[in-house]
Amino acid sequence: MTEFVGLAAALCTTGAFVPQAWRTIKTKDTSGISLWMYVIFTLGVFLWLAYGIAIDNFPIIAANAVTFALAFTILCFKLKYK
Repeated sequence: MTEFVGLAAALCTTGAFVPQAWRTIKTKDTSGISLWMYVIFTLGVFLWLAYGIAIDNFPIIAANAVTFALAFTILCFKLKYK
């Protein structure tokens, strides 16, 4: 049951992030995104991923691997298209 709750939470939080990432990739518009917020957010997601790996928790690993990839992509767009 705990794994199911974790997977459901992972799907909700990661899924909610996908439309923003898609829009940013499609339009290359990052004007409404704070650079420092995204630096801190991306670092936080990376640390959650490392934590999930350390405790071997699949929902944490899966959600944060996908979210990190999307957040890092947006961060790169933010830096490239200032």
